[in-house]
Amino acid sequence: MGETVPFSGRILCDLTLELGEGPTFDPATGTAWWFNIKGRELHELHLESGRKSVHALPFMGSVLAVIDPERQLIASDRGLFLRNTETGELTAYAVLESNPGNRSNDGRVHPSGSLWIGTMGRSAEKDAGAIYHVAKGAVTRLYGNISIPNGICFSPDGAIGYFVDSSINHIMRVDLDAETGLPTGDATVFSDQSGNPGDVDGAVCDADGLIWNARWGQGAVDVYRPDGTRVSRYAVPATQSSCPAFIGGKADRLLVTSAWQDMDTEARKADPNAGKTFELGVAVKGRFEPAYKL
Repeated sequence: MGETVPFSGRILCDLTLELGEGPTFDPATGTAWWFNIKGRELHELHLESGRKSVHALPFMGSVLAVIDPERQLIASDRGLFLRNTETGELTAYAVLESNPGNRSNDGRVHPSGSLWIGTMGRSAEKDAGAIYHVAKGAVTRLYGNISIPNGICFSPDGAIGYFVDSSINHIMRVDLDAETGLPTGDATVFSDQSGNPGDVDGAVCDADGLIWNARWGQGAVDVYRPDGTRVSRYAVPATQSSCPAFIGGKADRLLVTSAWQDMDTEARKADPNAGKTFELGVAVKGRFEPAYKL
């Protein structure tokens, strides 16, 4: 891996979020969505006009999946909810866990229309979380004893899944049934990042199968080849870079969220962009997130 590419992008939103996470893009409306998990907020940005809205939530939301123009699916610390896009009305959809000490974290929609979603302890308690597969409301537990589930993404054909426990920093790879998004074998280590600084956080997989991964604590987005080689690093002007998403009419731009979680006054003064939302300023060959199938 060569030198870090300096930041050449821009600030998309200058609100500083305690835990900016879970970004996605709806190409039908040209709208980017992301969460302030700890602040119980859903953020909405219409890219072309710059129109920004912040929606208060009654729970800690962390992942949004588009269903159709009228409906969205939100994963939260109280389970899965359907959200009316226009009114914001929420309807309970499915229970993930019965453990009130846990909350949802990272997740993505598989090309089959199923959802992978991770849970974790509210204070990242060791091995408290899990990763689940949700298809048409049916919840299947895939992996247990996870402390901080992250990096969930899928190859363009849906035949490979990736995930990480950020407390260990082993990016995992698993073969999937492309029709269902369910594993067909055991997960193996795709890239061992345990000896390197920072935590492997949220990720997306582009049209060429390259994995774009936010590196928490390093102010960066790393790029991995499908063979596990880390090939480049792009700087982000906030230390706790958390999750990327492809945005724009051609999915050729990259949004990156960040956070000021666990920073004291001095740390925040030294990291004034912590919690802001950025566009990386790099042309990417992205792809749009699939819709969740009810």
